Amino acid sequence: MTTAILLLRRDLRLADNPALAAACAAHEQVLPLYIHAPDEDADWVPGAASRWWLHHSLASLQRGLKARGGELHIRQGDTLAVLQALLEQTGAGAVYWNRLYEPATIRRDTSIKAALRERGVEVHSSHAALWREPWQIATRQGEPYRVFTPYWRNLRAQLSVSAPLPVPSSLRCAKATGSTSLESLALLPRIGWDGGLREAWTPGEQGAEELLELFGDDAIGDYAQARDLPARHGTSRLSPHLHFGEISPRQIHHALHVQTQRVDARRRPDIEPYLRELGWREFAHHLLYHFPGTPTENFNPRFDGFRWAAADEALLQRWQHGRTGIPLVDAGMRELWHTGWMHNRVRMIVASFLTKNLRQHWLHGARWFWDTLVDADLANNTLGWQWVAGCGADAAPYFRVFNPVTQSLKFDPQGSYLRRWLPELAEAPTALLHEPWKDPALLKRSGYPTPVVDLGASRAEALAAYQLSRG
Repeated sequence: MTTAILLLRRDLRLADNPALAAACAAHEQVLPLYIHAPDEDADWVPGAASRWWLHHSLASLQRGLKARGGELHIRQGDTLAVLQALLEQTGAGAVYWNRLYEPATIRRDTSIKAALRERGVEVHSSHAALWREPWQIATRQGEPYRVFTPYWRNLRAQLSVSAPLPVPSSLRCAKATGSTSLESLALLPRIGWDGGLREAWTPGEQGAEELLELFGDDAIGDYAQARDLPARHGTSRLSPHLHFGEISPRQIHHALHVQTQRVDARRRPDIEPYLRELGWREFAHHLLYHFPGTPTENFNPRFDGFRWAAADEALLQRWQHGRTGIPLVDAGMRELWHTGWMHNRVRMIVASFLTKNLRQHWLHGARWFWDTLVDADLANNTLGWQWVAGCGADAAPYFRVFNPVTQSLKFDPQGSYLRRWLPELAEAPTALLHEPWKDPALLKRSGYPTPVVDLGASRAEALAAYQLSRG
């Protein structure tokens, strides 16, 4: 009886799982294995919100396997050492996994693959997380793309709707001793700050499927306009499910296509704007693969001499805790703290405020998002922060400074989003809600803070610093 080990990482699903399908097709038994080895992520060990999600995602996978008569084997420790021990214990002759693309992970997987093959073990890696792998899209000169639009044009031309892989009809799980409990991984917080996350999310494959169905039935028809309105659920909110591999881009593309085809052609929603947003995710991984230093280094070296303000811990804490005195910034940061997520437009605004109005280095923001976002993804996080800061690929120019007041008036004119996350201002007149500092009595009565900076003056200072850096 042939046995294979299926190494699961951020591909925590049974449907459309190429490594699982390949292992089941080639072997009589498969051992589903998760190894907890956070130190192998180098400088980007998963943050608190990601660990919370991971716990519940693994629990969901355990339930899915159990319903099919299987079991998830969990271990902690060095990945290669654990694999070698289990190969000896089970007599397995092959290891399967789906590829990941972070620099530290690529180095680790390359080393593991070489070590296992040297001892005669078959190692098979599959493509599962993206539409196309980062090296499959290139310019006519064979170079990586640095600008999104031509990248997307190339990628979109290669995409077609294809049916996802089903859950293997015959899932025969091997047994092994020494599995540890999910609780022993200590992924959940010891203090109960996760109530908002539990209210907002259902991690796992089923939760992803339900969210996709809801999006396809409702929000996709108005996505192009509603995606910019933070008070509405106008986006898919699938980003954490994508990050943990509970759903794939192929599944999303196929499901939306099928759902929209059921609608009369005259009323059929246009799914292209949403597919383009998934394209940005692909572009982020393309950039990280080809420019692996960018999680900590400016993509554009011209910014290496930019005069960031000295790190100000008190200022950073006010930004982190939503106490800057700028309503849209504070609402976004409080939404993040409570739910582990933030609307994408608001992400751009809070990032612009930190890097331009406060002139704090973009890495301070990237690190905070990394710890607090349930969808914290190294490729997306790096692209987003460098894009807003002006130092990234295809970035917004540094002199583009988002005005939080203008943005909230445009995208939250009635203040629904602000009132939800700033309860102390819930009764404020709409005319003052976006600029409460105009009424000192309102600030005193509500306890809402005065602004940490003047928006106009800080913008001027940022632009002056930018001009100096250009020489």
